[in-house]
Amino acid sequence: MRVAVVQFDPKIGQVQANIASAKRLCDQITPRSVDLICLPEMCFTGYVFTDSTHITPYLEDPLTGPTSLFCRELAQRVGCYVAAGYAERLAEHETTRVKVMIEQDDEDGLIEVESVEKEVHQVGANSAVVYDPNGVNVADYRKTNLYKTDMTWAKPGTGFKTIQLPPPLNTVTLGICMDLNVHPPATWSMEGPYEIAEHCVQTNTDVLILLNAWLSPGKEEDDDESSGLDKRSWTTLNYWALRLSPLWSSEGRSDGAADAAKETTVIICNRCGEENGKTFAGTSAMFSMKRNSDRPVLLYALTERAEGVGIWDSER
Repeated sequence: MRVAVVQFDPKIGQVQANIASAKRLCDQITPRSVDLICLPEMCFTGYVFTDSTHITPYLEDPLTGPTSLFCRELAQRVGCYVAAGYAERLAEHETTRVKVMIEQDDEDGLIEVESVEKEVHQVGANSAVVYDPNGVNVADYRKTNLYKTDMTWAKPGTGFKTIQLPPPLNTVTLGICMDLNVHPPATWSMEGPYEIAEHCVQTNTDVLILLNAWLSPGKEEDDDESSGLDKRSWTTLNYWALRLSPLWSSEGRSDGAADAAKETTVIICNRCGEENGKTFAGTSAMFSMKRNSDRPVLLYALTERAEGVGIWDSER
């Protein structure tokens, strides 16, 4: 399976400029050279919106919005599947005002981070779309586990999405960024829960696609600020792999013999750059994860700040 992962730095609210940037990157992908192209979470709007009023002008209608049109055209040109994240506009009957608990930014470096109740207007959804090589929409998905930034405007989805596609993709599960984290009110220990990974085990997923706007963890242990080198975020890579440990760890698992050697290819397409005081981790990656192997295999990864297209073969 050959995959093109598009990592770039969209500017908040600059939809047409962001589309032009993505097009320049995608123009290097030749027809019939890949099976799948992935673009990040909310790839053309930017991500760090403050509330529903801020994001409303940039919400997109499903099927006819700029992300859907871009994906349809790209899928037809290259002759492959295309997955991308976008900010979906809710139909009027779906919008609602609700009270939610939102974690506040830890500006003082406190261990305990306060959450406060706020009334928010849910006007959209943090969504993903998939188009087939004929330019037909084959899947839509709404992020299930919302990050605090999403909570100020978005309605959560109702669960992960798994679809059946032709080989070499086969059984594909979709997730968006925070879906990889533990879902409140649960708290995570090494025993779990591992929601999206367990879902992949239960659905016998062949390919897990995660479209992200994952934040940088900050200074890495081996950072040398004087070098100015652009490196992978190993803290981020290790955390992603750990949160997916049911796909590769034998500890505490009792999978049947039929699933003992099952392999899941994990594709994580993250954005890079800075936005409204937040820095994103980049480091888009492809992993091979085999059940009970006790070792996730990192096949490829981009660096933290690189804008570009990784064209990767899972059978390397």
